[in-house]
Amino acid sequence: MKHIEHLYILYKQDIYRYLMGLTHDSDLSEDLLSETFINAIASISRFKGESSIKTWLFSIARNLWLQSIRRDKHTIEYNDLLELYVSDSIAENLFTKEIIQKIKRLLLEKDLRTQKIVNMRAEGYSFGEIAQAANISESSARVIDFRTKKWIKTILKKEGLI
Repeated sequence: MKHIEHLYILYKQDIYRYLMGLTHDSDLSEDLLSETFINAIASISRFKGESSIKTWLFSIARNLWLQSIRRDKHTIEYNDLLELYVSDSIAENLFTKEIIQKIKRLLLEKDLRTQKIVNMRAEGYSFGEIAQAANISESSARVIDFRTKKWIKTILKKEGLI
C-alpha cells in the first residue's frame, strides 16, 4: 500500500494534467484521477512490468476516461481517438492533422475486419467486446490490433511523421 502512496505522490500531477487535457473538466479529472489509483491498487499484482509504471497508470486513466465517455455518452472527435490509439507515450505525443489523415488513409488499406477492430479499440472497447463483435477470439483481436498499430507506427516513423 505504501508503494501506491509513493506512486500517487510521484505521478498525480502528471496524470491530472493528462486527464484535464482530455476532459477539460476539473471535477471529472479529479474523479478519474482517484479512480485511476483505486484501479491501480486493485490490479497492481497483475502489473507485468512490460511498460513503465507511469505508462501503465496513464493507460488506466485513459481507459477510465473512455469508459466515462461511453457511459455518459459524451462526444469526442474520432481524430482524437485515433491519436490516442496510435500514441506510444500517451501523455506527450501530439499529432498533427496531417498525421491523423495519414493514419486514416493507412487504415483504409486494411480489410474491413481490421478496420472494425482498430476503430473499436480506438473508441475504447475491450478486446472481449471486439472479439465478440468481429466473431473472432480475443487473442486474435489482440494480435490484429498489435500488428496494425505496429504497421502504422513503422510507416509513420519511416516517413518522418513521428
